[in-house]
Amino acid sequence: MGRKTENTDFNCISCGEFVSAIKKGTIRNHCPFCLRSVHVDDLPGDRANGCHGVMHPVRVVSHSAKGWQILHRCEKCGREQPNRLADDDNTDIVAEIMRNSALG
Repeated sequence: MGRKTENTDFNCISCGEFVSAIKKGTIRNHCPFCLRSVHVDDLPGDRANGCHGVMHPVRVVSHSAKGWQILHRCEKCGREQPNRLADDDNTDIVAEIMRNSALG
């Protein structure tokens, strides 16, 4: 599966919003409205994992080469996976996650 095939429009499995393919970046891997994702990758972009659990944003982390990322945790299997923040992500939710992770 090529990157162009992976970067497609979708309806969010969590909030139901229509999400357009990302225009700046490589792959839209989470909903910009609720910041949730679906556990579909073993390696980034491979779509080889059959878990398909909803991945919740648990904290925001900084990566020296990739910038700010959302750390997602799968509700089904517990796997954690970082994903780059997108330009159109809901900044109120990002700020809330940052506040909550700073508190404990």
